[in-house]
Amino acid sequence: MKKYLAELVGTFVLTFLGCGAAVALGCGSDTASIVGTAIAFGLAVVAMAYTIGGISGCHINPAITLGVFLSGKISFKDCGMYMIFQVIGAILAAAALYGIVATDPSAVITTATGANACTYGVCNGLIVETVLTMLFVLVVLGTTDEKKGAGNFAGLAIGLSLILIHLVGIHFTGTSVNPARSIGPALFEGGKALCDLWVFIVGPFLGGALAACIWKIIGGDCKKCEK
Repeated sequence: MKKYLAELVGTFVLTFLGCGAAVALGCGSDTASIVGTAIAFGLAVVAMAYTIGGISGCHINPAITLGVFLSGKISFKDCGMYMIFQVIGAILAAAALYGIVATDPSAVITTATGANACTYGVCNGLIVETVLTMLFVLVVLGTTDEKKGAGNFAGLAIGLSLILIHLVGIHFTGTSVNPARSIGPALFEGGKALCDLWVFIVGPFLGGALAACIWKIIGGDCKKCEK
């Protein structure tokens, strides 16, 4: 149970701090707000990687959990439980963030939770989320690999890659690459965020599955593949 609770706490921190920065900075209004939000998400991942990494592996993202499961590194039970607790953590974070904004009479913000939406249509959003998640999960699988990974530097590499991914994706979708991070805020935001939610579930899961396939090809121990 400790590793499941660790995933809940980690996803709470990622969603609260990342989306909180997006809300506080008015992400999308200028370049500084976009960069600031991207850095916030990346640093949140780095912080959690070194906080709960030794307990649960610090997935804090259903797409990563799927990729790890398809790579044969966790059981089906753990895969399902991780995802459930990640979503719960994101919902709690969105609720806390919504409560903060709702009780601030001076807040003039278009979104209270930093929810995702497809700015240029669902097709565009699906492509963006699939490709970016594929790249992100590939970094996770590669840097955390026991034989070929980055060791203690994995958390830093993953966090920095998430910053880069946000810098690319914020303009198009607000960047999710994480179904839990999208589900929580969308439940409180409603409207377009809730209507587009399926994109931020299907896209990241598809991207995570593709990353697992790619890593099996380029990072696997198959002698035939190496030849």
